[in-house]
Formats: sequence, structure tokens, C-alpha cells
Amino acid sequence: MAVITAGVAGSQNRVAFLDAIAGSEIGAALLAATDNGYNVLVGSTLENPLTFPSYADHPNILNKEFDSTAAGRYQLLHLFWADRTVDGELVQGYKNSLDLTDFSPLAQDKVALQQIRECHALPDIDAGNFTQAVALVAHLWASFPAAGYGQHQNTLESLLESYVAAGGTVAA
Repeated sequence: MAVITAGVAGSQNRVAFLDAIAGSEIGAALLAATDNGYNVLVGSTLENPLTFPSYADHPNILNKEFDSTAAGRYQLLHLFWADRTVDGELVQGYKNSLDLTDFSPLAQDKVALQQIRECHALPDIDAGNFTQAVALVAHLWASFPAAGYGQHQNTLESLLESYVAAGGTVAA
């Protein structure tokens, strides 16, 4: 379960949506075998759990097989965590834009919520419009339906099941 509270997140539906993302990206078995996915590196499996030892900062460990630095419960790329230069302009990463001091579980929850906010999906999540919210954020998580990354994608039904099991409500 996400460490952020419903009060801090803004609603129980938001916390449940975070849990659905983690279940999709990490899987229930690996969530149970690790620190609830917060310390998981891309490419991790139950048979070969790849984890990082410290939450001091994003680990920035490249998995060459996946050509990815994705890490944590929501598989955030280092590219988006740290400041970077794009076309000669400095772009703040989530660490600085959200004034985070570490890559702790709470920091990871806050980043995932910010990513969802940037996709304008929070109103749909709050209203229980689950299918619409998934469609708005699908490009962020490779395991989501229609993400288009060429990796395993979970079904909308399995995401919805995780969401409801985590206490999320769906509009009638």
C-alpha cells in the first residue's frame, strides 16, 4: 500500500490509483517480496529481485537489457527525477520542482501524483472515472493498456480489480 495518506494525497481514490499502478508495474508477489516495490529496479522479477539499498537519492542504475534507469514503486526514470538541459534550457526534475530531499517512499508517492496531475487525470480519479483516468496516464506506465512500449501490458480489468481492492470507488 502507498505510504501517503488519503488526506495528504487528496482522496482515497488517489491512494488506490497509486496502488493499482504499483500492482501493474511491480506485481503483487514482488511488492510482497520487497519494500512494497519502493526499492525495485527495472527488470526485477520474483526469481531475480533487483533492488537498491538506499533512499537517499534516485539510484540512477542503468539496466542495459531495458536501456532504462526506472526505479521505485512507480518505475520513475532518472531523467525525470534530476534537473536536465533540454534545447539549452534548464528543466527542473521532480526532485527540485517538488522540493524533495530524497527518493523515499513518500517522495515516490508525491512524484507519481504529480505525474498524474500533469496528465489532468486527478479529477477523473476523484470522480471515480477510472477508465478515463487510465487512458490519460497510460503513456506513463509501460504495463498499462495501450502504453505502446512493447512490454507486457496488463488489462484494464486487472487494473480496476487492484484499484477497487485498494479502496477505490468507481462512478455509477
